[in-house]
Amino acid sequence: MVPGEENQLVPKEVENAAEEPRVLCIIQDTTNSKTVNERITLNLPASTPLRKLFEDVANKVGYINGTFDLVWGNGINSADMAPLDHTSDKSLLDANFEPGKKNFLHLTDKDGEQPQILLEDSSAGDDSVHDKFIGPLPREGSVGSTSDYVSQSYSYSSILNKSETGYVGLVNQAMTCYLNSLLQTLFMTPEFRNALYKWEFEESEEDPVTSIPYQLQRLFVLLQTSKKRAIETTDVTRSFGWDSSEAWQQHDVQELCRVMFDALEQKWKQTEQADLINELYQGKLKDYVRCLECGYEGWRIDTYLDIPLVIRPYGSSQAFASVEEALHAFIQPEILDGPNQYFCERCKKKCDARKGLRFLHFPYLLTLQLKRFDFDYTTMHRIKLNDRMTFPEELDMSTFIDVEDEKSPQTESCTDSGAENEGSCHSDQMSNDFSNDDGVDEGICLESNSGTEKIPKPGLEKNSLIYELFSVMVHSGSAAGGHYYACIKSFSDEQWYSFNDQHVSRITQEDIKKTHGGSSGSRGYYSSAFASSTNAYMLIYRLKDPARNAKFLEVDEYPEHIKNLVQRERELEEQEKRQREIERNTCKIKLFCLHPVKQVMMENKLEVHKDKTLKEAVEMAYKMMDLEEVIPMDCCRLVKYDEFHDYLERSYEGEEDTPMGLLLGGVKSTYMFDLLLETRRPDQVFQSYKPGVMVKVHVVDLKAESVAAPITVRAYLNQTVTEFKQLISKAIYLPAETMRIVLERCYNDLRLLTVPSKTLKAEGFFRSNKVFVESSETLDYQMAFTDSHLWKLLDRHANTIRLFVLLPEQSPGSYSKRTAYQKAGGDSGNVDDDCERVKGPAGGLKSVEAILEESTEKLKSLSLQQQQEGDNGDSSKSTETSDFENIESPLNERDSSASVDNRELEQHIQTSDPENFQSEERSDSDVNNDRSTSSVDSDILSSSHSSDTLCNADNAQIPLANGLDSHSITSSRRTKANEGKKETWDTAEEDSGTDSEYDESGKSRGEIQYMYFQAEPYAADESSGEGHKWLMVHVDKRITLAAFKQHLEPFVGVLSSHFKVFRVYASNQEFESVRLNETLSSFSDDNKITIRLGRALKKGEYRVKVYQLLVNEQEPCKFLLDAVFAKGMTVRQSKEELIPQLREQCGLELSIDRFRLRKKTWKNPGTVFLDYHIYEEDINISSNWEVFLEVLDGAEKMKSMSQLAVLSRRWRPSEMKLDPFQEVVLESSSVDELRDKLCEISGIPLEDIEFAKGRGTFPCDISVLDIHQDLDWNPKVSTLNVWPLYICDDGAVIFYRDKTEELMELTDEQRNELMKKESSRLQKTGHRVTYSPRKEKALKIYLDGAPNKDLTQD
Repeated sequence: MVPGEENQLVPKEVENAAEEPRVLCIIQDTTNSKTVNERITLNLPASTPLRKLFEDVANKVGYINGTFDLVWGNGINSADMAPLDHTSDKSLLDANFEPGKKNFLHLTDKDGEQPQILLEDSSAGDDSVHDKFIGPLPREGSVGSTSDYVSQSYSYSSILNKSETGYVGLVNQAMTCYLNSLLQTLFMTPEFRNALYKWEFEESEEDPVTSIPYQLQRLFVLLQTSKKRAIETTDVTRSFGWDSSEAWQQHDVQELCRVMFDALEQKWKQTEQADLINELYQGKLKDYVRCLECGYEGWRIDTYLDIPLVIRPYGSSQAFASVEEALHAFIQPEILDGPNQYFCERCKKKCDARKGLRFLHFPYLLTLQLKRFDFDYTTMHRIKLNDRMTFPEELDMSTFIDVEDEKSPQTESCTDSGAENEGSCHSDQMSNDFSNDDGVDEGICLESNSGTEKIPKPGLEKNSLIYELFSVMVHSGSAAGGHYYACIKSFSDEQWYSFNDQHVSRITQEDIKKTHGGSSGSRGYYSSAFASSTNAYMLIYRLKDPARNAKFLEVDEYPEHIKNLVQRERELEEQEKRQREIERNTCKIKLFCLHPVKQVMMENKLEVHKDKTLKEAVEMAYKMMDLEEVIPMDCCRLVKYDEFHDYLERSYEGEEDTPMGLLLGGVKSTYMFDLLLETRRPDQVFQSYKPGVMVKVHVVDLKAESVAAPITVRAYLNQTVTEFKQLISKAIYLPAETMRIVLERCYNDLRLLTVPSKTLKAEGFFRSNKVFVESSETLDYQMAFTDSHLWKLLDRHANTIRLFVLLPEQSPGSYSKRTAYQKAGGDSGNVDDDCERVKGPAGGLKSVEAILEESTEKLKSLSLQQQQEGDNGDSSKSTETSDFENIESPLNERDSSASVDNRELEQHIQTSDPENFQSEERSDSDVNNDRSTSSVDSDILSSSHSSDTLCNADNAQIPLANGLDSHSITSSRRTKANEGKKETWDTAEEDSGTDSEYDESGKSRGEIQYMYFQAEPYAADESSGEGHKWLMVHVDKRITLAAFKQHLEPFVGVLSSHFKVFRVYASNQEFESVRLNETLSSFSDDNKITIRLGRALKKGEYRVKVYQLLVNEQEPCKFLLDAVFAKGMTVRQSKEELIPQLREQCGLELSIDRFRLRKKTWKNPGTVFLDYHIYEEDINISSNWEVFLEVLDGAEKMKSMSQLAVLSRRWRPSEMKLDPFQEVVLESSSVDELRDKLCEISGIPLEDIEFAKGRGTFPCDISVLDIHQDLDWNPKVSTLNVWPLYICDDGAVIFYRDKTEELMELTDEQRNELMKKESSRLQKTGHRVTYSPRKEKALKIYLDGAPNKDLTQD
């Protein structure tokens, strides 16, 4: 918030109406797409008449009163409400406005015409003339309007209407607030503005785009004459040679001031304005040294553009109280004694001396920089000093001038100038040899420089040095970043204004005092925040001299070239306004056209003025679609079209002369419909489309179990169901008498239309609808709808998806096993049979078939026996399986199952491939629990009844709307199985809500549903590689992942517990699906799945990636293998399981006591895990967890969690090298213990050890050229777990050195060689970044337009 605005946020109550209720009106302008999201807020007395409301709204939004309507918008359909009377004297209270509540109004077109914009006739050339504006009231509360305006944001027309102050703001490009503050200050300086106007641009000599003075001229003209609230500064920054990236760079306003002045001086050479900057801003001072023994004084003259004033003296905690006090300190001399003695030319020896500065001449415009940015050597960070420093409105500088020194001759100084310490004072004795370098330092890129500039010496009398303050540049924020704005006093009306980017507001002297800094009790709650961030940074004073004080040029005083420039800019602004007016009245809508020859749907955007007729719009669309040589124009017409639903909503017969604004419902940002350029053949006649609804009709064939592709039918909401059936009957030639119509209102919401007399509107028909039609004479017609075959078919149709599954590459020896397994799963066919059975690899099947038949007979007999005993209900709920969740399938008596010892089949499958099956161990539950079935038995129970049921040889496949064939449509509702149908089913249990990745229980948790699954080989492209096979799977997406994996077992060839499912996303990224009791509902048609071999996880198990930690290798992080850790397992148990895997997969022969596991965070080693730690109790573990495995040189030193293991590395400055890492185990977090340990391993005396914490990612690499000075050596702390170390966990990197060891002195050649070597090393390890503080990008203005890119520099 800018100073002075805090009182504008809350309305001031009129004293004589303090008790009167007030009405809050919120108006939304709906006449324009660009304003529909803006709000105009007025807080008015309840007695305000309606006509006054209209007047205030008109003034606020910039419309002519009477050309717009206001209608209620409080959730009421505005089309049904009469607009308010703009001439009525009725009060707001009598007009049903509610005091104390929000009253919403819509500003709409009047009689179909858009509001007319109020054109401002008042000249903006005079800064003292303010436009009438209803907005934030001036502080006095007596100007503008009797009403109060309350809003947290400016109105939508804020960029079009000038501020109530009459001044124009500047748009902040991104971070250019510092630039805006300086530009507004220069604009409000009469002497600078007038001089800039007198300079004439010669277009023949320079490109206007790169001319800085010309672009400043244009900007000042716009600031003085524009009617906008704010204007852009992009043309000015472009003339600086800046690109868009410069707008995102924060810079110092004082630095910009110096660089811009230097650039202007270079551009103004050999012109009347060549010495303008020096005449206005340059002062002189003397830098002297006086010998205290003989009185000899050596000195030189320096010039300055601003005076840098210290806020707080070095080493002091107390700031200077005022600018005057800081100025006295600036010229306070210092004594040079002791080792700092001065060599006196007269005494020919070193003597005590007095060194200081004296002001010789003050400029006409005095600039004071308050040095609020400093460096804290304790924290080694840049800080901002927010101490209070007062500054007067009038400053008497006569007490600081040295008149006698002004008259003394100039001689060459024998000492260095102290002015260089502040970097803002320049010597007037510079030679030509240094002018170029100085130019570069100042941020100016020059092709060539001439000699030094002539420095004028206007003399001033001592008693005439009274300066008046007219600009305060304020910084709000910290040293890391913030915001600039300017408080400027106008010399036209002596009033202070706040120029805060695009916002200009009037402020008072009290607001200026708030920029002194420090705490202020008057600000109450916000005092601390204000004191810590917002204070004055630069002050600009003007000498009070009636003879020199200028006024702004009047319009008639403008030079001729400025008058021409004003005229050109006004014409450009009027042209922009006319273009905006056209944009406000242009309808922009999507246009489609089905090419009559190519039969391709074309798309474009039709932009047509709202007053153009439909006939003219057709002609525009005809030419836009390039149909001149294809079809005559009279064979085209525009119709209302819904592209999303591919539906023709209505045609416009007889409305060829109607304006498009009326046809389209006005000018809007977006339309809920599109336009279609419809074409016909010359012998055809256009069909009339009345407003109706589109219905997509799908014909269902119960016998073929197919759903046909849709046909489109136009219906009307007032039609009855009977009339609708007759309409459909004509379209699809089905009898209406036996017709059943099912409306799908939303996903999986099927509704049978049973009431003949009910209208479609009453049935829930809307803009676009989907219905399913069936007209057979089967008994299914008499069943309840939810129990009917039709319902099942439609339910399957809605939930079946198609997936493409990539199977793993077949390994040698797995072929026969897979064949046997598929046979056990009920697959009795071969690979060439496409209709009678599931496709699968062929092989020797006789023995397996015999075993399968025998086991099936056993199952049947046992099932019948258990039924007789009354146990069939319980026995069907078999509990646990060995490696995956058991999904039961109690379809009918033939399929109901119980536990059975099927060891013969199991043994055959295992021995068919002993190489692959020997490593598969059964769980204890399989051995000890007699009632549990094996995984193979479970497969038989769930699929043996459907051995040849996946294709129907009698019926051809009928394509469905979603791309499925007729066999992918099956029911998912729990009903009696139709034995005549040949389908593959599975049971999916209701999700228990558990977050476990694997559920071993296998117990039913809810209602059992039967899920459809059908798979067949798919010929994919050859990119997947040889040996890979694809499956095209049609499956009910409500199936669980466990059941889906179980169905894939015959095709993969291993148990579901021994392969993993990865979902493939659009970017070919793969993510493993691990939650077995979640459904496939997140999958959609044509998603891809990859199957990879590997053991799947059980409940409480987690897959862990194990990396080897190699602390002294170039790449310290090396991936080893994937392992599985379980909840409740100790670290030692996991190490025992890792040993054989490390031996087999990585060739590492390790003993259990010679390696450790530790936490891995990115590449950083962390907590050391002790052998007795338990996962999920002592160590948190999660999916896709990562750990480090570290090989130990000796016995484990870490025995307790109270210990701390850090990695130390010695830095040897005399050799410019780093030693290898050594681990140091501490018993506590004591710094003294760390020093003792480092002393012990290095032999460095305890008092000479210095250490620093490494920065960044392990191994915290840093260049040997930077380590000696860039790290925070020897922090003043007693424990490691406090700032700035914060070492609270194992794995921290500590560098240490011997402080008595001198740094190697390098020659330039050695340094360059070492720099190349280090750059190569750090680039390989990925630690290219050094950790020194970020260097700010230098602020430069390029005099030749654009910078020359130096690729050798960073």
